[in-house]
Amino acid sequence: MSKPTPPRPPASRPAHSRSGSSSAAPRNGATRPSYAPARPGNRPSAASANKPAAQPSAPAAVRPLSEAELDRLQALLDLVPAPLEPLDVGMLDGYLVGVLLQPKAVPAFQWSRHVLDSDEGRSPPAGFDSHALMSLVKRRYQELNQAITQRQWFDPWVFELEDDEAEEEESAAQFEAEHEDGHDDDELDGDVDGNPSDALFPWVAGFSLACEHFPELMREDAADLLEPLAAIFRHIDPEDLEDADDLLEEIESLEPAKDLEEAVESLVSACLMLADVSRPQAKPMASQKPPARRGPPPRGRY
Repeated sequence: MSKPTPPRPPASRPAHSRSGSSSAAPRNGATRPSYAPARPGNRPSAASANKPAAQPSAPAAVRPLSEAELDRLQALLDLVPAPLEPLDVGMLDGYLVGVLLQPKAVPAFQWSRHVLDSDEGRSPPAGFDSHALMSLVKRRYQELNQAITQRQWFDPWVFELEDDEAEEEESAAQFEAEHEDGHDDDELDGDVDGNPSDALFPWVAGFSLACEHFPELMREDAADLLEPLAAIFRHIDPEDLEDADDLLEEIESLEPAKDLEEAVESLVSACLMLADVSRPQAKPMASQKPPARRGPPPRGRY
């Protein structure tokens, strides 16, 4: 079974990403659309259902970013100066998970470069202070790392499309389909409206970016990777998957998610399955019984 090649994120990112935020940060005072987080709540995934509970000695939980801090993080990303191309918060979250699922820990100085400049990892210009931005990013990194290490559910930063943006994308898709494939509006309505992949695309694009920059995960056993990767990469264009016939076949066999909540649950479960492959948990040591005590030697005559 051939190992899948990580799909490359879109070469040219649109002015507004499909998550509702700007991948190439707005630089003229443009306001960012409000987010509507799609969070199904703290429930264990299928991959972690049989995992043992965390031991009492587990470290204290990292404080998640609040909604205000999440908005602050996006605002700071928007301020990253050109020509750098920073991630938006949706892509950032998928990118961090992709980094954390590598078999060997990626040093912070390597993965942090691509937060501010997604493709080339260029350094920001002199005078640009990224301390506050990276402080928030590292908190999210720590939160995700703790969840993945303990095989616990985490809420991915997946955001529902706003109505106006969703309608704009739907109209564009309809126009393209009508003129290229001869489909009419009625035939297309069921395929475009409410597609969870539209909301998950930025997150998966960020995950794919991490696999491109740090490909060690993709070098694990292909049979073990197939099912969870299919559950993740089903949300991107199949044409972006190169030399991945087995993966495409697996994707085609999957039932479409009923809604965004179900799609998010499948995404998180797939990530925890990948963690079992690339970051297996140490098996507990079998308890050993102490050797049986022997009594004093029998007394005898000498």
